[in-house]
Amino acid sequence: MPFEFYLGTHMYSWLYREDIKVPLFVSYRRLQFVRRLKSAVTNWALDSGGFTELNMFGEWRTSSAQYADAVRRLQAEVGNLDFVAPQDWMCEPVVLAKTRRTVSEHQDLTILNFKDLRDQLGPIVIPVLQGWTKDEYFRCVDKYFEAGVDLNTEPRVGIGSVCRRSATSEIKDLLLSLSFLKLHAFGVKKRGLVGVSDKLRSSDSLAWAYGAWKLGQPLPECLGGTHKNCANCFRYALKWRAELLAMIGTV
Repeated sequence: MPFEFYLGTHMYSWLYREDIKVPLFVSYRRLQFVRRLKSAVTNWALDSGGFTELNMFGEWRTSSAQYADAVRRLQAEVGNLDFVAPQDWMCEPVVLAKTRRTVSEHQDLTILNFKDLRDQLGPIVIPVLQGWTKDEYFRCVDKYFEAGVDLNTEPRVGIGSVCRRSATSEIKDLLLSLSFLKLHAFGVKKRGLVGVSDKLRSSDSLAWAYGAWKLGQPLPECLGGTHKNCANCFRYALKWRAELLAMIGTV
């Protein structure tokens, strides 16, 4: 299947906008307290919000049953949901410092939660690889197989703990080394996708929002509007997405 890019957004209302209609990536943390949901007009995927939860609390305080119930509601009321990230345990050093656990423990907990959610929700939940070094990611692959999960048969396998890395060559090497799987790369930067997107099943990014905030002023077409910068602006987001797709050669 061709590479698919999911545009990250904090604005869950974009799911309903006819003037956007591109694949979206929305965090559970943005949707969990929304009382009134509407049917989505585009396909989308759900991020579990794990980095924020682990960074805040050092543990998951949302149970798998609560998360599964929320996913069922989103499937029923919003629809068009392509896949759901499990409640995985990221392996960035800053997160490990908060949880006081090892990479191996984070991998074990990620796989345990995946299997739990897969039992509750079925194939809409994707397995996610966690690690920090290349060897650790390959060890995570082995752990899935040891747990009875054949990643080769999965239509999509997430790779986490990559979005905050600054070394583009390191990211590319990691993605290429694992490209025998149908990878979804969580939050990989623009340059990290150049030359490797054809080896991926999909990716997502919210990096456009930081770029818009850093710019410090709205786009010319947004001047005179209601926002001082375009950090939550769909015009900026769509322009950024088009530039990314052109850069990686998918348009």
